[in-house]
Amino acid sequence: MTQQALPAAFMRGGTSKALMVQRSHLPDNPDEWPSLFMQAMGTPDPYGRQLDGMGGGVSSLSKVCIVSPSEHPEADVDYTFAQVMVKEAHVDYRGNCGNMSSAVGPFAVDQGLVEAAGDETTVRILNTNTNKIIHSTFQTRDGRALYGGDLAIPGVSGTGSPIRLDFVDPGGATTQKLLPTGQVTDQLDVPGVGTLEVSMVDAANAAVFVRAADIGLTGLELPDELESQPDVMQMLNDIRIHASVEMGIAPDLETARSITIVPFVAIVRDPIDNPTLSGGTVPIDEIDLIARVISNGQPHRALPLTVSLCTAVAARIQGTVVSQVLSSAAPDDHLRLGMPSGILTVGADVTQRDGEWVAYSGSFYRTARLLFDGQVWVPGPNAGQA
Repeated sequence: MTQQALPAAFMRGGTSKALMVQRSHLPDNPDEWPSLFMQAMGTPDPYGRQLDGMGGGVSSLSKVCIVSPSEHPEADVDYTFAQVMVKEAHVDYRGNCGNMSSAVGPFAVDQGLVEAAGDETTVRILNTNTNKIIHSTFQTRDGRALYGGDLAIPGVSGTGSPIRLDFVDPGGATTQKLLPTGQVTDQLDVPGVGTLEVSMVDAANAAVFVRAADIGLTGLELPDELESQPDVMQMLNDIRIHASVEMGIAPDLETARSITIVPFVAIVRDPIDNPTLSGGTVPIDEIDLIARVISNGQPHRALPLTVSLCTAVAARIQGTVVSQVLSSAAPDDHLRLGMPSGILTVGADVTQRDGEWVAYSGSFYRTARLLFDGQVWVPGPNAGQA
């Protein structure tokens, strides 16, 4: 079997890792990309480990980011996110990854797609999955991104240089509507589960929010505990599929099953001492609400940033199930979300205008690191040329 080389970098962005490639190094026909990405990441793998590729066996480690110069007047680069499934031969482009968004700006500078602007550079990013603009601001030195720093984020050991991400006008990223059904809460009928009060909100990525107590959970379950209960995972997937149709993401249940990224399922509850994967506990007075998130059939170890932003937006919309569990002592300018890896702090600017809720922006800080820069070797003739 012959192999061909594809110029690429491998980067950590927040609590995810992805293969980073320039659009110009890929085949002209995007229909050829899924096969290429699956080969590079080691998908499909019935063993769930992706040992024959760059993937790490979980959804947060099986991603590809495609970056190119932008023709959009308000952007410097275009960024397309590809979620590569682990066990199934499928690549999903229907949503964005907020964590990997933090790596796009530094990658663009290091690759010479954007010129560094002194000690601090802002790269304007158009995410093509959602058609939304993201401003990424980070430190640079000698024309390259600076990765070393003293910011620690939950779920990642060590520290790094802070990267501020500002999502501009994040509402309607998936469905073109902040509230896809027009309601702050809906009654979602799920066969075998019953009728649930949920909130379906679309900011940065679409999500369906459900109270933990309404589905027989405490909201404190850690990922391994959730994954060890197939009936619970099936119930959460059924909620996702039915919410997808109600939100207009998919026209029917069958199509909804094939759209694996959105909507995310977020299980929320009021603040309480929050157990973490490290074996510690975050005390109640450091938490404004607690969330557990499911996407691509897996519980997240750390909250996806886009869903964290969506959660913060939902919390500011009066009447949603998220606002109902929000601590009465939560500050106005940011929220502290309790999750399996600790605390994630996110801000959202939301207001009601002419009777409709509007999300102006959402922001948070991440770190990123370049892990390698060179070539990834891919089997088959469609790998492109080095």
